[in-house]
Amino acid sequence: QLQLAESGGGLVQPGGSLRLSCAASGFTLDDYAMRWFRQAPGKEREGVSCIGRSGGATNYASSVRGRFTISRDNAQKTVYLQMNSLKPEDTAVYYCAAVQGSCYGPGWHNPTVDYWGQGTQVTVSS
Repeated sequence: QLQLAESGGGLVQPGGSLRLSCAASGFTLDDYAMRWFRQAPGKEREGVSCIGRSGGATNYASSVRGRFTISRDNAQKTVYLQMNSLKPEDTAVYYCAAVQGSCYGPGWHNPTVDYWGQGTQVTVSS
């Protein structure tokens, strides 16, 4: 069964950290670039970060650059998002996705998503 399963979300105070994981099953992870998206209540889903198939290329939304780090372990079929210096505006449901293409240009702005995870809630509040 093809599946992406996120974990690691929760409630954290402003300035805190969380590490999200996305475990893949049923397909070959290194056939895809992997992305994290998020969707806050009442807002559209937005791209947060992207990592290339081998892990050598990464890209970030300007709102998270310098605070978030994406990584992947193809042998373990898992993608990670380390989130530091969290802010209340980071509160959202975070989704991982397997995408075609690159993490730059059209691949960043108009990704072709083959698989979505179910999402994990991240709440940043004091």
